[in-house]
Amino acid sequence: MNRYLYIALFFFLFGNQNLFSQEIGNVIVAKDTTKLQEIDPLRPSKAAFYSAILPGLGQAYNKKYWKIPIVYGAIGTSLYFYLDSNKKYHSYRDAYKRRLEGFEDDQYQYLDDSRLIEAQRFYQRNRDFSLLFMIGFYILNIVDANVDAHLIQFNVNEKLSLAPDIYQNDFTAKPNIGLTFNYKF
Repeated sequence: MNRYLYIALFFFLFGNQNLFSQEIGNVIVAKDTTKLQEIDPLRPSKAAFYSAILPGLGQAYNKKYWKIPIVYGAIGTSLYFYLDSNKKYHSYRDAYKRRLEGFEDDQYQYLDDSRLIEAQRFYQRNRDFSLLFMIGFYILNIVDANVDAHLIQFNVNEKLSLAPDIYQNDFTAKPNIGLTFNYKF
């Protein structure tokens, strides 16, 4: 009987300490790592609208600031070549018109009439192509902002992976190169 008393006293002294050492207020809550972000359906249209108003503003709205110099570089280069070709086109055209009026004191005295006409056509074609490139880069800027805003809302996590893979063909025993698509549950 004495032995049971010692065992009960042992559990009473040391068992209560474990019971009272735990706090009820500190509950461990597991955080949800796959919490979905709220989808804003107007975000792509806002980005496209901002890029249409001012090129590069849609990229700034999407927080892709590194794309802004590329946008202005592409549009600015096309604009430079448009203005340069337009200036040279008008210069050759005015020289040809003056030559038809009978003046011979222009800066292109060393060129005959056929060369002046050919130069006009060359610079007119370059001017038109530069304008098309400028309009194309402007539209590409708008499309890029729109697509980028769509892809920002796309959920990409570590469970989904695409990796290159080299494996041996079972029939020919030659190595094959491919891509593996993995999804971890």
